[in-house]
Amino acid sequence: MDTGRLEAFSDGVIAIAITILVLELKVPHDTTPEAIFELWPVLLSHVLSFIFIGIYWNNHHHLLTAADKVSGGVLWANLHLLFWLTMVPFVTGWMGENHFARWPVVFYGIVLLACALSFTILVRLLIAANGQDSTLAKAVGADWKGNASIAIYATGLAATFVHPLLGLAAFATVAVIWFIPDKRIERVLPDTNS
Repeated sequence: MDTGRLEAFSDGVIAIAITILVLELKVPHDTTPEAIFELWPVLLSHVLSFIFIGIYWNNHHHLLTAADKVSGGVLWANLHLLFWLTMVPFVTGWMGENHFARWPVVFYGIVLLACALSFTILVRLLIAANGQDSTLAKAVGADWKGNASIAIYATGLAATFVHPLLGLAAFATVAVIWFIPDKRIERVLPDTNS
């Protein structure tokens, strides 16, 4: 099976996750600027989660562009990733509504860690399906960004028990690391206009 159908389905699910994320934003009943400022935890949570989902969408596209085929295991691994991405709006809303209280931030971190782990599983299964000599395997290499992300998420989860903002800072660090699209795959592909 080629990657086109998998990417199209994933794009649809990710678009729905982003749509649900924005539906969590509630319009203030007051017409003053202060009414918006009072929503800062909700707005900050939304921005951070929108960036995370966008990063996964972008890197998922590059990943499938470098792959030639998928296996049954890849299909299940992709669903695993999509499951965790669809949980992002729920934990985002909970965290923002509760002004970054410890337990909502812990669960936000758990979902982000699960996204990172499931993406790593997807990468490994795609490499297995395409071969160790594939363009994808060469592009991913040792996957320092993926491994570093998992370590930072785990550290952030532990730091959340010291103070929730320390955990959020760690989670935001991962977003900064990935905000610039990963060029590893683009470097090894012929001109794909991706």
